[in-house]
Amino acid sequence: MRTPAVDELDQILRVLTQWQCDEGPLHLHPGDLGWHSLRGAAATAAATRVWSSGDTALAIALIDGPQLLRFAMDPARHQDESLARRIVADVGEPATGVLHAGSATIEARGASALAVHLAKEGWVPDEPWTPLHRNLTAPVEAAGLRIDTIEPDRTDEWVSVHWSAFHGTPMPDERRRNFVKGWRAAAEGPFFDSARILALYNDGDAVAVAAVWSAGTGRPGLIEPMGVHQEHRGRGYGTIATRAAAAVLREMGSSSATVCAESSNAGAVSTYLAAGFSAHPQVTDWRRDA
Repeated sequence: MRTPAVDELDQILRVLTQWQCDEGPLHLHPGDLGWHSLRGAAATAAATRVWSSGDTALAIALIDGPQLLRFAMDPARHQDESLARRIVADVGEPATGVLHAGSATIEARGASALAVHLAKEGWVPDEPWTPLHRNLTAPVEAAGLRIDTIEPDRTDEWVSVHWSAFHGTPMPDERRRNFVKGWRAAAEGPFFDSARILALYNDGDAVAVAAVWSAGTGRPGLIEPMGVHQEHRGRGYGTIATRAAAAVLREMGSSSATVCAESSNAGAVSTYLAAGFSAHPQVTDWRRDA
């Protein structure tokens, strides 16, 4: 297990792309690292962990917040007992620099052997999530409203809508400046070549925003995040924005659009269902209590 250097992010992107498939789990996606890269390339590399055998990556994880570890694994290694034991040993030992002691959460969808060994070490299932998927073989119905692709020099308004959607409070000026600066820095990294930053407008006002991330032609794309401004909720804009995001992924060559919502967030789940997504069986993260 190691922490990659910044100049290895391109290779990590390529590996993660190869591990995405419609038949597989909705696990760590290149777009998740792309969203994290708003913190900068150095911070993204520092938050990434790679388990490998020789030069071959077997599992990649992102420390995506305090004590939250999110995994993708080579699909051929989902039942690899020796890899599972090694990962469990590494996440259980604070000296390895993966997780500190105390409460923690691991997202490891599809990694069946890892789930067994986490349970043996006292990890328990956490709150359920609902993976959602929309096949993009057929065209997506038109949005009916203006959709703009936002370039790095136009991120101020996008950031304001995003903040309202997820925080519901006025955005502090310093936080706005840092957020916009992060967008512009991330646009220079390896992940934004496969991203589109979208805003939905009605009568000239930005009412909803989304970011979409391709994993290449014929592979599932990710919508992350999508949100509606607090002042414009309850009018169907979330559904319209989600359909528009799916349409953009189709234009980028994605085979499907994917997203995962907390099952307890009934509004989010219903929005994606209304946008033509199908819900897959619920999944849970793994939790270690303090």
